[in-house]
Amino acid sequence: MTYGRVARPEPCVLELVSKLAREPWTDRPTCVHPVLGSIARMVHDHSTKAGRRALLPLAPDFLQTARPGFEGSARLVALCVSTALATEGELTGQERVRLSNAHQTAMYLLDAEEDPGGTARWWLPVLDRVGLSESFYRTFVATEHAAEAVAITARAADDIQLRRLLKQCLSIQGARRPGAPSPSWSAAPVAHKLWS
Repeated sequence: MTYGRVARPEPCVLELVSKLAREPWTDRPTCVHPVLGSIARMVHDHSTKAGRRALLPLAPDFLQTARPGFEGSARLVALCVSTALATEGELTGQERVRLSNAHQTAMYLLDAEEDPGGTARWWLPVLDRVGLSESFYRTFVATEHAAEAVAITARAADDIQLRRLLKQCLSIQGARRPGAPSPSWSAAPVAHKLWS
């Protein structure tokens, strides 16, 4: 399932990250955590043109966030799902069930629940026996859960609220810590060259 794929006439923040990381031009740079990347693409796709440009200064914060492990993925999903469930927009019954199952799985992986919830109760133990559960969750399950949660949040959110959610996700993933100084270099000169 893909949520809100749109043609991008100007670079998104992740394409700028790929340039900063000296990777091939892509909106899926390998130096970015897959769940964080999914969230960034959804925030970009649901922002206005001005909102998308306001995301570009965050590009350096995405570098080297692709650390493995259940905790980062589960925390990102838990934050995005909690935000979606708290929005003022109407949720369908199916959306509420999917979000609840996603949250329950994330909390299970963070050792806060006893049952993984939803379909995870079947795939998680099977894949765990062969050592594939973490990569499957990080690459496929968590990215979809986070993407749906951001798409639902975006129905009632403006650019500022979406950017705030993305900044919270960056903080969870250990990018820029609250109160930490900004990097000494800026993504602005690179972004300017991309549009010139």
